[in-house]
Amino acid sequence: MRPAVIALDANGADAGPAAVAEGARLSGERVLLFGPAAQMEAGEGVEIVDAPGTPAGAEPVRAVRQNPDASIVQAAKAVADGRAEALVSAGSTGPTLAAATLSIKRLKGVHRPALAGLVPTPAKPVLLLDCGANVEVRAEHLVQFAYMGAAFMEAVVGVSRPSVGLLSVGAENGKGTPQVLEARERLAGGPLNFVGNLEGFDLPGASADVVVADGFTGNIALKVLEGTSRVVRDAIRGAVTSGPVSSVGGLLIRGAVGRLRDSIDPEAVGGAILLGLRKPVVVGHGSFGPRGIASAVGLARRAVDEDMVDRTSAALAAGGAMRSAPVGSFATVTPETPDRPG
Repeated sequence: MRPAVIALDANGADAGPAAVAEGARLSGERVLLFGPAAQMEAGEGVEIVDAPGTPAGAEPVRAVRQNPDASIVQAAKAVADGRAEALVSAGSTGPTLAAATLSIKRLKGVHRPALAGLVPTPAKPVLLLDCGANVEVRAEHLVQFAYMGAAFMEAVVGVSRPSVGLLSVGAENGKGTPQVLEARERLAGGPLNFVGNLEGFDLPGASADVVVADGFTGNIALKVLEGTSRVVRDAIRGAVTSGPVSSVGGLLIRGAVGRLRDSIDPEAVGGAILLGLRKPVVVGHGSFGPRGIASAVGLARRAVDEDMVDRTSAALAAGGAMRSAPVGSFATVTPETPDRPG
């Protein structure tokens, strides 16, 4: 089987197009790289398409439609046309979501795509969705998110019968918004390994493999976790270098601390993946350097190789979570949609 081609948008990452191109080379995958050719260097398996433009405008859908030559628009079109099998971008989430949904389109029967982030924890990675694509949701959206997340964890991460929980304000059956209560009732009677409601502290504790929330709640939870991780990491570094004695102690625990740091490193995960579209779409963190970009490309490749899209569709159908919907219609992207998943 010929290796999959990954379409990679080089614009929008904080480190610039050259760093994205380095990540493409580092990945070892076949990459179709869209961005300013003058600022990038190709390599084995990496083909550059000169596309220096970015979508201009505050409203993502309008910006994408009015800038057909933008790199993210051309990269998404390459996937839709079959020149590539998956899309990766570390640019703003709004235009990426808009370009992907307009060109690649939703799976039949999916209400809205969900942005799913693999949260690195010391115990195991936890999938949190939605991370910001849908600020307001209905119960049927949460149910679909649960099935899509479970299918991803099984297909791409290799978790057998992943556990699924709903993020709420309490573990009791009656706690949560009306949407959460209705979704809980529907999920409890389905084929998923549903563990019920989860509270905020269950997320870093990895109490479930998949944690489902609306995009507003999920994005806040993700950013609190990332911010807390960063503060704790910096505090530990400051403590072990605060004096001669602590510095010696720091040398003694350096290996263990390094392994812990690696286990919660977002760059090792590869970013968030947009579930519910006809092809895999990965949204990397804007702060990713070459290693993070390479991880994002690798995540997209695994999603292709493990037939994530078809397995997601099959899981939705088996759970009775498919709904008849106009094929390819666009999910709501609100002005509150975050610039990046984390």
